[in-house]
Amino acid sequence: MTDEQVRATGAVGAGPVSACWDRPMRRLLLLRHAKADRHSAGGDRERPLSRRGQEDARRLGRYLADHGPLPDFAVASNARRAKQTLDLVLGAFPAHVTRLIEKTIYLADADRLLEILRQTPDKFSTLLAVGHNPGFAELAAALAGDGDPDELLRLRSKYPTAGLAILDFGAESWASVEEGEARLDRFITPAALRGDAADDPD
Repeated sequence: MTDEQVRATGAVGAGPVSACWDRPMRRLLLLRHAKADRHSAGGDRERPLSRRGQEDARRLGRYLADHGPLPDFAVASNARRAKQTLDLVLGAFPAHVTRLIEKTIYLADADRLLEILRQTPDKFSTLLAVGHNPGFAELAAALAGDGDPDELLRLRSKYPTAGLAILDFGAESWASVEEGEARLDRFITPAALRGDAADDPD
């Protein structure tokens, strides 16, 4: 996700967790794709969103449009379910968001995802990333070193489809983001937005 990659598509740290979080310098919206059909003739990468998944993605988009934060850059796995999730979420926003489809996100582990995150151009301060478990759940747990204890426990216990972790960093550059240095601002799940007691099983 270098500046050159962004231009080619035509699309669109260092601070400790005790730092002041009133105005975080970097914000990461780490979104697991919404619920998908179990099978596809084209294989796992081509699995589409289920009807419930489409509803959850649209509902999450409306939530972010109403409550923020709104990203200025979005990147998604090239799996069909991740691209559909991104399209439906961004469709609720009032303005265009620069986006990139990054094939290496597909089924990447937490270490590889952190490498990709650090390549984000610094002209973007708020990044929405859409991808898969277990990598996204592991990355969120590794990055979050501060936040409400109950929210942190929820995040580490279950990261459901269409689950969204909003993580704040005091880092001046994406390249300097480190594990344990983020504050978990919110952990949002489809069940919470629907008013249900529990999320659907994966």
